[in-house]
Amino acid sequence: MKKVVVIGGGTGNFTVLRGLKKYDLDISAIVSMADDGGSTGILRDDLGVLPPGDVRQCLVALSNSSRLMRSLMNYRFENGDLGGHSFGNLFLSALEKVTGSFEKAVEEMSRILFIKGKVIPVTTHQVRLKMILKNRQVLDGEKEIYLSQEIDQGYSSIYLEPYPKANPHAISEIKNADLIILGPGGLHTSIIPNLLVGGISDAIKKSHAKKVFIVNLMNRVGQTSGFKVSHYLDELKRYMGVDCIDYILVNDQKPHESLIEMYAEEGDLVDNDLQGDERVISASLLGKLVEPAKTDLIKRNLIRHDSIKLAQEIVKIVDHL
Repeated sequence: MKKVVVIGGGTGNFTVLRGLKKYDLDISAIVSMADDGGSTGILRDDLGVLPPGDVRQCLVALSNSSRLMRSLMNYRFENGDLGGHSFGNLFLSALEKVTGSFEKAVEEMSRILFIKGKVIPVTTHQVRLKMILKNRQVLDGEKEIYLSQEIDQGYSSIYLEPYPKANPHAISEIKNADLIILGPGGLHTSIIPNLLVGGISDAIKKSHAKKVFIVNLMNRVGQTSGFKVSHYLDELKRYMGVDCIDYILVNDQKPHESLIEMYAEEGDLVDNDLQGDERVISASLLGKLVEPAKTDLIKRNLIRHDSIKLAQEIVKIVDHL
């Protein structure tokens, strides 16, 4: 059985994992611990827990429990003091308090949800993502970075404070992988934060696994405006030190023009400027339009990958390993 390691955070990880779960693969999800927005951010500040949101999404994606249980973990309260909070976030945070360890909490929730594979926090240290723009403004936290519309004007550095060591279990999974998947997801908020954790980039580079980068469908206004596929690879190289990507998975399906115009404020489609690159795999990867949850505390991208189509292309790669 081939070992596939998915590195990222949030909705991107969820989409990839949900599709891969249906195949005979040994799956591990390594998840960013930099999230501080929405329900997760409030729980971090109020309870001092590690961020549960991205981990919860991965657990639900890999869950083989009933649809009711999965719905329960994703349920968001609409009113009162709990308005906007996900039940799964509350449950995972409560488990962390009861067990005394975030890793133990994830293990217990993995058993409860009967997941296929493993979900591993990239680090078990409390960290905060920060970015210094070229104009010397400091963006403090993933939420500020996510909401910023000045990043594409240039930034001098992005880092985690304090500088964390990697979770040894994450290093082990990367070392023993047959295939490593990066993306899709927020470039500065879901992908790069994993590469900033001490030991992760080196482990990826040294791993004998083939590396796949799933390019985002859309750029984010003010952050990756006008980015083409090559720009995303350049940013990865900036934090990896080398371009070690073996396969680049790119969507070649365009939404209806009216839909593009409707969501122009969200961002523009990512153009593929690497048609001559043999690593590029172009495929129809567009999913259905996602309606935002009214109770969600932060605005999320609405045009997303199709998990089934993504998994089919990834499995084709696995079959050739």
